[in-house]
Amino acid sequence: MKKIDAHPLLAREGWFYIGLALFSAALTTVVFPFYVAFFFWVIAVFVLQFFRDPHRSIPQGDEAVISPADGKVIFTGLVDDPYLDRRAFKISVFMNVFSVHSNRAPVAGTVKKIWYSPGLFVNAALDKASQENERNAVWYQKSDGTDVVSVQVAGLVARRILCYVKEGDDLEQGQRYGFIRFGSRVDLFLPEDFKPSVALGENVSSGTSVLGKF
Repeated sequence: MKKIDAHPLLAREGWFYIGLALFSAALTTVVFPFYVAFFFWVIAVFVLQFFRDPHRSIPQGDEAVISPADGKVIFTGLVDDPYLDRRAFKISVFMNVFSVHSNRAPVAGTVKKIWYSPGLFVNAALDKASQENERNAVWYQKSDGTDVVSVQVAGLVARRILCYVKEGDDLEQGQRYGFIRFGSRVDLFLPEDFKPSVALGENVSSGTSVLGKF
């Protein structure tokens, strides 16, 4: 196992929201009755937990694919890959508002291409979200030529997909590459002969859970 992270335990993407929530809670504590202040403290605690971003120990093994997101596996199976025009094995992980929303590279490789598509904000747990919602797809190519596409998909509440990599970047497996605010999903398109080790309904953790092997 290895740790490759060098970022705060509270994601930078949330510093503004955390500060605003704590300031509002502190202000209402001084100005308003306890029951009003309590409501704002609950919101502050929720915002704090949403933007937590714990360090993760990344499993070793070039043949393994790790989960790019925290959440529940809501789809596994063969599909047509709309990005690389091939048959592919797809795994979808749904993140609710209590999941860690930092996204990590499922494999070590070079970013060959990025596709951003504007769209709707329907419930990310629905299959149609993969085609209709706002999304950002990153194509990774491993050193042996294996292609993996990881797609950040916005959800019903999510209104911002953040991606920090660009074409030509070389990423380590488990390296932090993006963030989605307030509920969403990540779709993985893998080679057709991929051997999954997770099942529908299983909870997985970004950077630590092995989804299967090539």
